[in-house]
Amino acid sequence: MTQDIRQLLLAAFDVEHREHVAAIRGALGSASPDWNDVFRRAHSLKGASRAVDLPAVEAVAHRLETLFEKVRTGASALDREAANAVHLALDRIESYVAGLQDGAGPDMPPDALAALGQVLGLPGEGTAAKPAPKPIAEPAVAPSPPPAPPSAPSPAAPAPEPAQKNAEPADPGAALLRVPVEAVEAMARASHDLTSTLAGRTSAAESLARLAGLARTLRAGAEALADGADTDRTAWRTFAAEVGAFAREASDLSRRHAVASSTIDGVAARVRAAAERLALVPAETVLAPLARSLRETAREQGREVDLDLRGLDLPVERGTLQALKDPLLHALRNALSHGWQSPERRRAAGKPEALGLGLEVAVRGARLQVTVFDDGPGPDLARIEAVARDRGLLAPEESPDPETLLRLVFEPGFSTAEAVDTLSGRGYGLSVAADAARQLLGSVRLEPRTPSGTALVFSLPLSAARRSLLLVEAAGRSYALPGNAVERLLRLKRAELPVAMGRPILRLGTGDTATSHPVSDLAAILGEAADPDDPDALRAVVLRTDGGRLALAVDRLHDVRPLLVLPAPAFGSDPGLIAGTAILPGDVPVLVLDPEGLAARAAVAPSSGTMGQTPRSTTHATGGAAMRAAARATILVVDDSITTRTLEKGILEAAGYRVVVCVDGQDALDRLRAEVEPVDLVLADVEMPRLDGFGLLQALRADPRFARLPTILMTSRGDAADVARGLDLGADAYLTKQKFDQRQLLDTIGQFL
Repeated sequence: MTQDIRQLLLAAFDVEHREHVAAIRGALGSASPDWNDVFRRAHSLKGASRAVDLPAVEAVAHRLETLFEKVRTGASALDREAANAVHLALDRIESYVAGLQDGAGPDMPPDALAALGQVLGLPGEGTAAKPAPKPIAEPAVAPSPPPAPPSAPSPAAPAPEPAQKNAEPADPGAALLRVPVEAVEAMARASHDLTSTLAGRTSAAESLARLAGLARTLRAGAEALADGADTDRTAWRTFAAEVGAFAREASDLSRRHAVASSTIDGVAARVRAAAERLALVPAETVLAPLARSLRETAREQGREVDLDLRGLDLPVERGTLQALKDPLLHALRNALSHGWQSPERRRAAGKPEALGLGLEVAVRGARLQVTVFDDGPGPDLARIEAVARDRGLLAPEESPDPETLLRLVFEPGFSTAEAVDTLSGRGYGLSVAADAARQLLGSVRLEPRTPSGTALVFSLPLSAARRSLLLVEAAGRSYALPGNAVERLLRLKRAELPVAMGRPILRLGTGDTATSHPVSDLAAILGEAADPDDPDALRAVVLRTDGGRLALAVDRLHDVRPLLVLPAPAFGSDPGLIAGTAILPGDVPVLVLDPEGLAARAAVAPSSGTMGQTPRSTTHATGGAAMRAAARATILVVDDSITTRTLEKGILEAAGYRVVVCVDGQDALDRLRAEVEPVDLVLADVEMPRLDGFGLLQALRADPRFARLPTILMTSRGDAADVARGLDLGADAYLTKQKFDQRQLLDTIGQFL
């Protein structure tokens, strides 16, 4: 029981110390800090750590309290040395608490106490050699956000007994959650309304019981009339009255059912919205540890930095924050490397000696904007151009503008660093940032700051889980486009549009502000043949991209829906074109297309003068003999991912094959043994529940009926050992999804059929 109490106290302390540390850091970055509040925070932190028996934290907090008392009373000023000591102390406290296990923490490095002691002028501290700070691994972010701050434990409270060595760790599922009060109240109201509405099922059940009774009475009356007995006028009137009562009861039940269904739909939507709001957490929950990691790196490099964190109290979806965490750390380390100048150069430029680094989270319109910025020298455009020419990214005669050069830095392996060090030089930091933005259906750009410095700006949808999507159709398949990128929808007559270089030209605007845009066919971009209902009509979607506007012709326009968006499947040869997968009702997946990827593909697509007539897909170019063979062949697709199954099924059916799908190896083995239909080839994933691809292959080769059945393994496991194992077990071919190509798949299948 004592251990349980201690774990609860530690959970409360974990929340409270975050609040105090964040408040103290905020005060240090404020132009007019409230030193009385800062002093109280340090005092409360000391008392709380004593209450949960963390003497290492208590000792550091005590010296913080002493320092802030001097600053509060004017006996001392918080100069740069003192501010650095405070930041070091707060970092050490956070790392110590994050490393607590079973109530016991790691050794607290002595440098924080030494630094504070030197600032305070304590005996023996001023001349003590400072130990080199040890790199501290960034702690894993807790699976749930920090809860609302509880009241601080009284400093006078008796310390609990020490934790038992063999005690079980606290249940992580019991972690607290900090959410806005109004969000909880909204959820409670919606849940209450839903409960009240569902309670109406009782009256509906009673109505159904009455209808059943009336139906029995009607049946008896009808049988009596059919027998010819008691057929006078009174019997008919009685029967008519019973029919009328049945009709009224059925009508009333239908009306109440419609009202209840509508109410349930509305309340369920409110519950879903409230639940999604509960999924929002302050950005500091995930991003605050980045500052500690960067300060630690700066100390190791012997560099002074001033960190400016803005907007970390903004609520953001945890999934978005987790996806941004590593790219932002790369970006901050990149800024520390490329923005660094010696103190002498900074003084000569009229800047403070310490490099200014910042992280800002803000909402701009309907977009989430996350910015990493510094006040260094800014982008070296000449160096970027030289590296780009060395790598062949620019033609010899090309004279790129600054925007073009700043886009090139996101190429994998692109680096302007003179040498590789622990901070930069490998050229993958900004590439990671671009990939993360694309996965979140957003964009990222690098730009110079005024008067000096660099900013890396992420522009993302506010919601990374449920997004507004426009559903369109091209070449007989449905696709989704991000709703926030759609500027307008148009339906025009093709004959009325001017044509240039084989493409219809769409003019937007009037007068001098009008702009012209070539129309790219979505089906052609995807390598398919368009199939519009009306070839004379042009249905177009105008998308906003970083490069301007993209006019996209589609076969059909459907509706706009808020849909759950999952990560892009590990399938296909062009991940830059696919930003995710949306799930339609009935568990039907559709691909979410990236506007930037579409724009890049449209720029190199062939002329669309014959849009809707000439297919470019290798799917349809298999030749007459292959198509005739395909028409007779049945392929069994085995994959536990509904997205992958659907994509594979679509490719194979477009090539003329008959396709049967199974959800795992055991399902496929049972179907084959039952001989439901003849199967000519098996295309199977490897990693599946119940029976994986290797197990399925082994079972097939051990069964005389299927020993010679062509079997192709296609999986994300492309290690040489996995390939060798699959081939040793008797696979006829082994394809990897990372290097997947439709033509390769169809050619491989064609070799066995």
